[in-house]
Amino acid sequence: MSYIGDAFGWLMSCCYKIVPDYGWAIILFTFFSKIILLPISIMVQVNSIKMVKMYPDMNRIKAKYMGNKDMISEENYKLYKKMNYHPMLDLVPVVVQLVVLMGVVEGLKKFSVEETMFLGLDLGVIPSQVGGVAILIPIVAALSALLMCWTQNISNVLQSEQSKANQIITLSISVGLSLYLGFFVLGGVGLYWIAGNLLSIVQMYILNACINPKKHIDYEALEESKQELDKVMQYQSAAKKSVSKEELAREKADYKRFMKYGYKQIVFYAERNGFYKYFKDVIESIQKRTDIEIHYITSDPNDDVFALASDTFHVYYIGENKLIVLMMKMEADIVVMTTPDLQTYHLKRSLVQDNIEYIYMDHAMGDVNLSYRKHALDHFDTIFVPNDLTINEIRAQERVYGLKEKTLVKTGYGLIDNMISAYESEGHKENNPKEILIAPSWQTDNLLDLCIEPILDQLLGKGYHVTLRPHPQYVRHFMEKLMAIEDKYKDCDDFTLQTDFSSNNTVFNADVMLTDWSGIAYEYSFTTLKPTLYINTPMKVMNPDYEEIGIEPFDVTVRDEVGISVDIDKLNTLAEVVDKLLNDNSYSKDAMAAVREKYLYNIGGSGKAGADYIIKQLVAYSKR
Repeated sequence: MSYIGDAFGWLMSCCYKIVPDYGWAIILFTFFSKIILLPISIMVQVNSIKMVKMYPDMNRIKAKYMGNKDMISEENYKLYKKMNYHPMLDLVPVVVQLVVLMGVVEGLKKFSVEETMFLGLDLGVIPSQVGGVAILIPIVAALSALLMCWTQNISNVLQSEQSKANQIITLSISVGLSLYLGFFVLGGVGLYWIAGNLLSIVQMYILNACINPKKHIDYEALEESKQELDKVMQYQSAAKKSVSKEELAREKADYKRFMKYGYKQIVFYAERNGFYKYFKDVIESIQKRTDIEIHYITSDPNDDVFALASDTFHVYYIGENKLIVLMMKMEADIVVMTTPDLQTYHLKRSLVQDNIEYIYMDHAMGDVNLSYRKHALDHFDTIFVPNDLTINEIRAQERVYGLKEKTLVKTGYGLIDNMISAYESEGHKENNPKEILIAPSWQTDNLLDLCIEPILDQLLGKGYHVTLRPHPQYVRHFMEKLMAIEDKYKDCDDFTLQTDFSSNNTVFNADVMLTDWSGIAYEYSFTTLKPTLYINTPMKVMNPDYEEIGIEPFDVTVRDEVGISVDIDKLNTLAEVVDKLLNDNSYSKDAMAAVREKYLYNIGGSGKAGADYIIKQLVAYSKR
């Protein structure tokens, strides 16, 4: 600071030679400092515009993954990378201003002149020490900070988009700091502060004129995204309020009951209601063949699995926050879960027992390298796999990243086993007209957002009946869009919008499924032995480095074996493609059955295969 003070003192002396007045010399110095720091101000303006330009996407990310901080951070990071935005640049002006301020304080000590009076105020004294009219300096400094914040809240590209609460906090800090420091530094520093605040206002309007935010930011899209986020936040708020004191007490009691039980042989964890179906066959196979006590944790207080509780099947409600602590205190031989990213995010391996075997069971039949974050399965000991492709991908990850080899159990996929059983137990008549089911994903750039109307225009009136069955999450977030689609095609007798997901009949009865990158395609085609028509929307990529292992993703490989892919610019061929899928022997039941055999182990017996492994391991652990 001493060297910076010397430099600043010299600059002020130069300004004094130009304008031989203590106060005006400080104002001139402030003006020159603004010019010198102009490149930083321009950089901040450009960075702020980038940030606000990203707000619509950021709002939609927050709405889509509300409550999942890890996913929000992950998606925002991808967005920053895509937009070449650097969050740390926002700290540069703050650091520079602090350095300059400290330099001014030091510089004024070394900038010595005989006459320090300016407009009737002595700028060479500290207001708190002399009192009197000198206290006007910190008061005016505070008022200038108030004016600067007020104008920035209206016209600054970034600050104007902040919440009222943040604006008030920023204003309070700036005004309070100006007032407080103004009392305890030389009056000349106070004048520098006043001039700096006023010049910042002028500079802001000049920058807005030269680099106009309105030319770069879609404010209409920004407003729409705010409304979408508000709706989700209102829904979330209502959901939180609905959590009763009884449920909180129940969670506390279940946590205590789980911990009091002590050592457990096997624990299953499900994120929410409906996840029992992924464990069902394994659990029921264990129960039929052993008297092992199973402990099942769910983070949903209304999970249907509570109805299955018994003396040997213990069910606990543990919310996500309390679950973090419970997992770190876990004592068991085996923990089975469908939640990836163990140890990476909030769920950790046990801190009190280091030899627990953590088993991963997939809750969607898809690619473990493309569809999950990089290293999502690294910290599991064992993985139940559905096919050879998954084994090849995991072994390649271990080889490329130098990971410890995991135990891979050839189980298959229980959900499809159950769907096959349910499908075969029902009678299925021939559809006349043929039924096309559109079942999109709800990822970014899904076909509902990109091309649903051109698709419907190509298929309706061609002798088919078309049912649009959006993802439940899409219904939750974008019901207005769906209502607009329903209204547009309300006069079409061959079109139905389905938003009731209580039954799988629509899936079972369809002759052809049309989707983008949704995992429902495998469930449909491997259950019904009917083909899928894929629309080549942008691929869903959770791991941008998926090509590092050198293996074509399962989602890409299987895509053209269970159906046909169509690019968005060739939607005019859809009717022809549907006709081919319905009539070409390449997509007959026998051909589809061969594909199913190729990509699914133990069809109809995945639960037994998984239970066999777990029982064998538990017997071994009982001897250690």
